[in-house]
Amino acid sequence: MADRTNPSSYTQQRPINNSTTVPRSNTTTNHPLSSLLRQLLQSQSPNYSGQLFGLLAFFISGGILLLLTGITVTASVLGIIAFLPVIIITSPIWIPLFLLVTGFLSLAGFLFATGAVVSWLYRYFKGMHPIGSDQVDYARSRIHDTAAHVKDYAGGYFHSTLKDAAPGA
Repeated sequence: MADRTNPSSYTQQRPINNSTTVPRSNTTTNHPLSSLLRQLLQSQSPNYSGQLFGLLAFFISGGILLLLTGITVTASVLGIIAFLPVIIITSPIWIPLFLLVTGFLSLAGFLFATGAVVSWLYRYFKGMHPIGSDQVDYARSRIHDTAAHVKDYAGGYFHSTLKDAAPGA
């Protein structure tokens, strides 16, 4: 701590190279008012460094992805141009092979789907409650209630119509 009564103990700060600014000393002031002011200024000033960093990362990654997309499209077009004669010459082999593979994959998919449906139905009717059985039960009860309501409404309608058609009956 400097002696405040002795003015010679204060260090004089002078501008460097005829500038008007005075360099700050490396010592920090521990005055409570200055620390409070520093906290207020830092809390009130908006901090855009995180947003700036995010924007910078967005543009860099976007540029890299755009470059990679351009390289991929260019390589695909050049590959098609280079292999187009080979593809045209061997097309009598590729077309039946494509149809055969497509048919096999379709058949396998249909068989798998049929097996899954049969397995689900078996578990449902055995009372094992597979996934989605509660929704099926709810839909079935709604259909049953609606059918009963329509039956009651239509029965009353047709009964009154028959009485009107044959008043003596």
